[in-house]
Amino acid sequence: MTTPMTSTAPVLQIPDDPEPAPRRRRSRLRRVSPLTYLTLTFVVLASAAPLYYMVVMASRPNSDITSNPPPLTPGSELNDNVKRVFENPDVVFAQSLVNSLMVSLVATISVVTLSALAGFAFAKLRFRGKNIFLLAVIGTMMVPVQLGLVPLYMLMGWLGLAGTLWSAVLPFLVTGFGVFFMRQYISQAIPDEMIEAARVDGASTLRIFFQVIFPALRPAIAVLGLLTFMERWNDFMWPYLTLAPENPTVQVALSRLSGGYYTDQALVMAGTLLATVPLVLVFVLFGRRIVGGIMEGGVKG
Repeated sequence: MTTPMTSTAPVLQIPDDPEPAPRRRRSRLRRVSPLTYLTLTFVVLASAAPLYYMVVMASRPNSDITSNPPPLTPGSELNDNVKRVFENPDVVFAQSLVNSLMVSLVATISVVTLSALAGFAFAKLRFRGKNIFLLAVIGTMMVPVQLGLVPLYMLMGWLGLAGTLWSAVLPFLVTGFGVFFMRQYISQAIPDEMIEAARVDGASTLRIFFQVIFPALRPAIAVLGLLTFMERWNDFMWPYLTLAPENPTVQVALSRLSGGYYTDQALVMAGTLLATVPLVLVFVLFGRRIVGGIMEGGVKG
């Protein structure tokens, strides 16, 4: 008796329909309305209008400045007006520019460094009285600057620094705002694990600050440095009180250009233009880095 032979051929299995591959999401840029561009254009023109008008007035004679309607295009007297500013016998304008630059740079470097150190201590270190000291630092921000002018002037006189550039720098080597700003940034942007890892590797506290913390503070350093430089450059009241007349800063020199019974408007505008150029250069050279640093600090990795 023979047994029937069974087929051992493999059964053809039809695979299920494969799942369609997910389509790549195309980044769709949001379409900006013409009204947005129109608004931005208006804001830019409104912001640049005073600077442009200052250039126009600095390049015109006094007869054109007082004319009605005023001129709207630059003239040809800019070089002569600038030359008269530097040759004015009552104002040492070139020395005032150098003085303001020295005061602003020294104060900026000192505020950034000392504020970062103090902010690191308040944010990441543990010591007795930390909260009390922090409240004292914040309390200094609530005291008007005008209340400290007389005691500061007496202190500079007692130290023998009245009339020198040191008297314009020493009271502003560190600020309460800078300490509080750095403390807030370090507490939010610097994780504790980074510091603990550096301690495990045997790094000291100062080494942790300068090699781990300080490089990570570039966004905050850029913002605080720019604000401090502008504040010191534009300061008028304290340098006017403490510096000698023959050794002023640029804002004091500008006030003397506009003093007297007759004000030479073209001369004042030319001096104002010269005093504004360093601030514009600082923003042009470091503006992109500052904005990029802010964006970098706003993204958490």
